[in-house]
Amino acid sequence: MSSNPSSCIASLRLCVKFLLRKSVFNQWLSSCRSRFPVWLIAASLALVTVGLYWPAMRCDFVNYDDNLYVTSNVHVQNGLTLESIKWAFFKPDVDFGYWHPLTLLSHMVDCQLFGLKPWGHHLTNVLLHALNTLLVFLLLRNLTGTLWRSLLVAALFGLHPMHVESVAWVSERKDVLSACFGLLALLFYIRYAKKVASGGFPHPASDSRPSSPSPSVKSVPFVAGKSVFMRGRRSAHREADLRLQSVATHSALDYGLSLFFFACGLMSKPMLVTFPFVMFLLDYWPLRRLRFSMPPVGRSKFEVRSLKFVFSHSCLIRVKSVAKNPCLWRLVFEKIPFFALAAAASVVTFVVSKHGGTLAAVEKLPLGARSGNALISYCHYLGKMFWPTDLAVFYPHPGHWPIEKVLLAGGLMVGMSVLLFAKRRRYPCLLMGWLWYCGMLVPAIGLVQVGAFAMADRYTYIPSLGVFILAIWGAYELAGRWRFHAIVLSVVGSLTIVLCLAMTRQQLRYWKNNETLFRHALDATENNYVAHNNLGNALLKKGQIDSAMSHYQEAIRLKVGYAEAYNNLGTALDEKGQIDEAISQFQDAIRLKPDYAAPYNNLGNDLVRKGKIDEAISHYQQAIRLKPDDAEARSNLGIALGRKGQTDEAIRQFQEAIRLGPGSSEAHSNLGTVLGRKGRIDEAISQFQEAVRLQPDYALAYNNLGVALGMKGQIDEAIGQFQEALRLKPDYTDARNNLRNALLKKGKSNEVVR
Repeated sequence: MSSNPSSCIASLRLCVKFLLRKSVFNQWLSSCRSRFPVWLIAASLALVTVGLYWPAMRCDFVNYDDNLYVTSNVHVQNGLTLESIKWAFFKPDVDFGYWHPLTLLSHMVDCQLFGLKPWGHHLTNVLLHALNTLLVFLLLRNLTGTLWRSLLVAALFGLHPMHVESVAWVSERKDVLSACFGLLALLFYIRYAKKVASGGFPHPASDSRPSSPSPSVKSVPFVAGKSVFMRGRRSAHREADLRLQSVATHSALDYGLSLFFFACGLMSKPMLVTFPFVMFLLDYWPLRRLRFSMPPVGRSKFEVRSLKFVFSHSCLIRVKSVAKNPCLWRLVFEKIPFFALAAAASVVTFVVSKHGGTLAAVEKLPLGARSGNALISYCHYLGKMFWPTDLAVFYPHPGHWPIEKVLLAGGLMVGMSVLLFAKRRRYPCLLMGWLWYCGMLVPAIGLVQVGAFAMADRYTYIPSLGVFILAIWGAYELAGRWRFHAIVLSVVGSLTIVLCLAMTRQQLRYWKNNETLFRHALDATENNYVAHNNLGNALLKKGQIDSAMSHYQEAIRLKVGYAEAYNNLGTALDEKGQIDEAISQFQDAIRLKPDYAAPYNNLGNDLVRKGKIDEAISHYQQAIRLKPDDAEARSNLGIALGRKGQTDEAIRQFQEAIRLGPGSSEAHSNLGTVLGRKGRIDEAISQFQEAVRLQPDYALAYNNLGVALGMKGQIDEAIGQFQEALRLKPDYTDARNNLRNALLKKGKSNEVVR
C-alpha cells in the first residue's frame, strides 16, 4: 500500500516543530539531569580528560627545563630523603626563578616511583589535570547551581589545546599542582562563605518541615500565658546559640583549610598571588556577598539572615529569612591572611628570580616596551583561546612592538572593560569572568619580565577559566531571547568540544619528542632562536652533527650574545674533532656569560685533550664554584687530578660526584681506577662491579674489573671480564691485550686471542 508523499512531508514538519519547541527540549534536558546523577557526569568528564591526554605517556622528556627539574637534577633523582627535602625548601637552585618546594617534592616522588621513565612523570601530570577539571566542575556547580553550563566550562578547561603545554611538559608540574591546590582553596572558601551567610539556619526551600501546622494540631493565635512565652523564647535562643556555635566551628575549619591549600598553591607556583582578588570576585558574583541589585543566580540562595519567630500554642518555631548585606570591611578583613601570604610569596619570588638571573632582562627592556607587550599579550591570549592555532613552546620577545598595534590592543582592552562594566548590573557574570582573566594574568603578563619570551601558553592555565565563564554564561544570557536558544547553544557547545578534542590531540603529537616539538615551534613562530638551539641539541644527540651546527649558527645569528648556543656549537665541534674551533666557542660563551658553568667544564675537557692539565683543573674548579652540585664537573676534575698524581684529592672528587649522582657508572669506574692505584684493590673491585651493574654495556668497566681481579690473582674471573669487554666492543685493543696476557699466565697459549 503506497503512502501519500505530501502527507508524509506534513507529518515530518509537525514532528520537527514539536521537537523544536522550547518546552519539549527543556523537558528532555531535565530528564537527562535526573537520569544521569552529578557524580556520574563528573566521573565521565574526568575519564574523557584522561583518555584525551593518554598519548602523553609516550612522550619523552624535553631538553628545555626538564633537565633542570628532573633529568640532570641529582637532588630530585635521589627521591624523598631528608637532605633532598631540606634542599627543596631552603637551598633550591636559583636557576628555577621560583621558590616552589612542593613542586620539587612532587618530582622527587615521581623519581622514587618511576625513576627516569618519562611515562610515569607524564602520568602524574595527566591525573592532576583530570582532577583539576573535576574540581572546576564542582566549583561552578557549587557556586551557581547550574549543571550544563558548569559542565561546559569544565570541559573547555580540561580539553582546550592551550593547556597541552601545562600537561604534556613535565617541567610544568607547577601549573597543574598549583591549580589543584588553588581550586581546593576556592572550594573551601565557598563552603566558609555559605556557612557564614546562612548563619546555620535552614533555608525554607530545604526545610523538611511543612509550611503549615500539622492537620492533627489546630493552629490558634498566640494567646499563651507569660510562662509559656518565656519558655519558648529561651528554647529558641538556646537552639540559635547551639547552631551558631556549630556554624562558627565548621566555618573556621573551612576557612583554615582554604588558607592551608592557598599556602600549598603558593609553594607550588607563586602565580596564585592574585587569588585573594578572585575571592572578592566570587563575593561579587555568584556568592552575592557584595550586592548591587543583582538578579538571582540559578539555585544559589544563600544570604546573611535575620530571624523572625512565630510561635504557636505548641511552641513550634518557624524560621523565615530576611536578606541582609555583610559589611565591606568584614569581607576585606577575612582576606587579610590571604593577602599576607601572597605578599610574602611575591617577595620571595622576586628575590629568587633576581639572584637567579631571570630578571636580568628587566634592566635592558624599558617599562614602555614591557607595557606594550603586556597589552598585546592579553589580546593574543584571547585570540588563541577562541582559535588555538600556531601554539609554540617558546614565543620570542620582539623587544618593541609597533605603536599602532599597541594602541589597538590597548583600545580593545579598555573598550571591553568599559562595556562589561556598563553592563555589570544586568550581566554581573560577564564582568566577573573578564576581571578573573585580566587579574589572574597580572603576575605573568610581563610587566616584570621573567625570561626572554613574549608570552607563554602555560600562563593561561587558570586565567582561561574567566574567559570560559564569560563565554558560556554570556552566550546563555545573550541567546536567552532566541526561540530555539537551548538547541542552538547545545549544538554550538557540542561542536566546540569536538573541535577542542581534535586540536588537542593534534597538539599532543608535537610533544612526542624534542625534534617534533621544536620543528613545530619553528613553523609556528619567526626568529625563534631557542627553538633552533634546542632542535640542534636533539639532532646532535641523534648524531646529525652538521644539521645541529647549522641550527646553532642560526640561533647565534638571531640572538646576539646567546651564550648557550656558543657552548652547544663548541660541543658539536668537539664531536667532529675540531678541538681548537671548539675551544674558541667555549671561550666566547664564557665571555658572554661569565656565570655559566657548562662552558668551563667543556673547555676543561678540551684542555685535557691538549695536555694542558693545570689550565683544565682551573676551569673545572670554576665550574664547581658556579654549580657546586655538578657531578660531571667533579668527576672530570677527579680525572685531571689523577693525571697530576694527586690521588687523594681525586678520590675525594669522585666520591663527591657519586654522592651527587649515585647512578653515574663512569664516576664509579673512575673511582675504582684511582683506588687501584692506591693499592685498595678490594674497594676498586667493588666500584667496578657497581659500574657494570649500573651500565651492563660498559666495556671499559669490564676491562678495569678484569685488571683488578688479575691483581688479586683471580685469573679465571679476570678472563671472563676481558671476554665480556670484547663481546661488547670487539675492537677494544686494551681488553684484547689484557686477555692475551691472562691466558698466557694460565698456560693456555693455544687459546690466545688472535
